[in-house]
Amino acid sequence: MIRSIDTLNRNMNILQKKQESVSTNIANTNTPGYKYQQVVQTTLENHTLVNYTGGNGEQRRELGSWTFGNRVDEIATSQTQGTIVETEDPLDFAIPGEGFFVLNLTSGERAYTRNGNFVLDQENRLSTMEGHQVVGQGPDGAESAIVLGREGELLNGVRPLTAVFPEGTELERMGDTLFLDPAGAAQPGASEPIRGFLEMSNVIVADEMVRLIQIAREFEANQKALQTSEDTLNKAVNEIGRV
Repeated sequence: MIRSIDTLNRNMNILQKKQESVSTNIANTNTPGYKYQQVVQTTLENHTLVNYTGGNGEQRRELGSWTFGNRVDEIATSQTQGTIVETEDPLDFAIPGEGFFVLNLTSGERAYTRNGNFVLDQENRLSTMEGHQVVGQGPDGAESAIVLGREGELLNGVRPLTAVFPEGTELERMGDTLFLDPAGAAQPGASEPIRGFLEMSNVIVADEMVRLIQIAREFEANQKALQTSEDTLNKAVNEIGRV
């Protein structure tokens, strides 16, 4: 009975993480370049329950198997492309196909994003709203800042640099739309960013609402099972114990 309560506790903790993940997805439905995340869970291995009798454990009787619930294996991110919409804003960029924009963070690290909703800093350099500088690439292949002229033109032919990653590369999520590359596997991208367009979130609200309903039903089922376990434990302590 105690084991069943522990198992249900594990399951409800996982459901809580799933609910948080779905809530984050829904909250970022209108965030450009956002990629939805999903909790991936695995079942713990089975253990054999054994009863020993006879004082010295001479008689061994197997009662069956028991699983101590599930665990969170990972928080997976879907990198499928969102809808690309035209904004006619010269500071907006979108990447059709594979690839990420390359950013130099204020901390000195390098990050990657699909969010092309950029602004200009005090020196007319293209940057994110958080102040991270967008890395550009000139005609000669050299990296440099992206500077805009008075009429909004890209100076010196420098355009946003893009990067791709080999299949199976695990990126570390940083905030809502930024990713880090701990393995250093980034490679130059071939996709040419288009100006005046934005890639929207790849969240499908209808799918997230279905997940939310499923989570609510699983919560309810676990709650009922928990109540049954508590009632059984209460009888064992207060009724059978008096016999």
